[in-house]
Amino acid sequence: MSISPPVSGVSGTGLGEVLALFRAQPSLTRADVMQQTGLSRSTVNQRLDALLAARLVVPSGEGSPTGGRPASRFTFHRDRGVLLVADIGATGMRTALCNLRGEVTAEQERVMDVAAGPQVVLSAAHEMFTALLAAAGRSPADVHGIGIDVPGPVDFDSGQVVSPPIMSGWDRFDIPGWFAGRYDCPVLVDKDVNAMAFGEHRCVHPEVRQLLMLKVGTGIGAGMIIGGEVYRGADGAAGDIGHIQLAVDDAESEPQCRCGNSGCVEAYAGGWALVRDLRAAGRDVTSVDDAVTLIRTGDVTAVRLARRAGRIIGHAIADSVSLFNPRVIVIGGQLARIEEQLFAGIREMVYKRSLPLATRNLEIVATRLDTRSGLVGLAMLLADDIFAPERVGALIGRS
Repeated sequence: MSISPPVSGVSGTGLGEVLALFRAQPSLTRADVMQQTGLSRSTVNQRLDALLAARLVVPSGEGSPTGGRPASRFTFHRDRGVLLVADIGATGMRTALCNLRGEVTAEQERVMDVAAGPQVVLSAAHEMFTALLAAAGRSPADVHGIGIDVPGPVDFDSGQVVSPPIMSGWDRFDIPGWFAGRYDCPVLVDKDVNAMAFGEHRCVHPEVRQLLMLKVGTGIGAGMIIGGEVYRGADGAAGDIGHIQLAVDDAESEPQCRCGNSGCVEAYAGGWALVRDLRAAGRDVTSVDDAVTLIRTGDVTAVRLARRAGRIIGHAIADSVSLFNPRVIVIGGQLARIEEQLFAGIREMVYKRSLPLATRNLEIVATRLDTRSGLVGLAMLLADDIFAPERVGALIGRS
C-alpha cells in the first residue's frame, strides 16, 4: 500500500506517542496530554489538531471544571474503520470483524483443512470477511488492516510461511500479495501460537512480562512473550518446541515426525501421535477430539498415554524454563481439555528438571481465552502494528 508523507507543516515526531495515550485510555483532555507527555500547550494543540483532522481522535464530551470553562475530552476513534482477522488452524478457521482498538465485534467459524492449500483457504477467509463486512454495513474501503495467523513457521517481515510441516502448498506463498488486489491496507501474518500468547498476555496476564504459551493440539508449538512483547527470534523461528528432538527411555524406536525428522516431541506427544498410538492399541479413534473424549472417560490405556505425553512435553518445557525463566506458562489447544491427565506430567518434569530459582514463582495454567485466544491476540497485534507510533505521521498524511 502506498502511503503519502505527513501533511505539510505537521511534524510526525510525537504524534504516534500522543495517539498511543488515547488508545490506552478511555478519554483525555488537552491538560491530561500535557501532564502525561511534558509537552507544551502549543505543541499538544498542534498534535491534537492533527489527530482530530485525521479523525483518529474525536470529541467525547466535557471534562470537569478547573476554575474556568470545562475542558473538552477526546477519545480514540475506534469506529473510524474496521480490522479483519483470520485465525487459521490445522482443521478449522475463525474469522472476525474488529474495531480499531482490536476488539472483536463479530466472528464466524468454519471447518477447514489447512492442507487444502493457500488458494482454497484464503478464498474461504475472503468469503467470510465479505459476509462479516456486509452484516456490519461496511465495505472493503473501511478496512484498515488484515491479520492472518497460521499453524506454521512464518518469516514475519515478508509474511510468508517457510517450510511448514503440515501446510502443503504454502511454502513461500505471498499471503499479503494475495490480499493486495482485494483490500487497500496492510496485511500482517504471524504464527498462530504467537497470537495466542499475545492474547493471553494482554487479556489475562497483563502484569506478566515473561510468558510462555504452549499450544497442544494436532501438533505442538509455543509462543513467547518477553518484556511484554512477542519474541519471534532472528528469523521468526522462535518457539518451535514441538520439533525439539528427545531420547525417550521407554520408546522402542524414535517415531517419524511430520517434519521429516525422527524423535521430535510432537512425534511422541502431539495430538496426531496420540491418535496413532491409540489406534495401534486397538482403540477406535480417528481424530484428536476422539482421543480427548476417550481419555476423559478414564480408559486406562488412553490415560497412560496422556500422562506419558505430559511428561515428554514437560521435559521440553523444562528446557525452555531454564533458558528464559517465564513467570507464567499457559497451555491451550485441544489437549488442554485433559488438564488432569496432561498437566500432572508437565508439572512433574518441569519442577524436577528446572532450578528452584526458575520455578519458585512459576505458574502453569490452562488458557482462559480457550479457542478464542488466537483470534483475540491477532486482532490486538494487528491494531498495535497499524498504529505503531512511527507509522502515525504517515497515516495522517494519507488521510
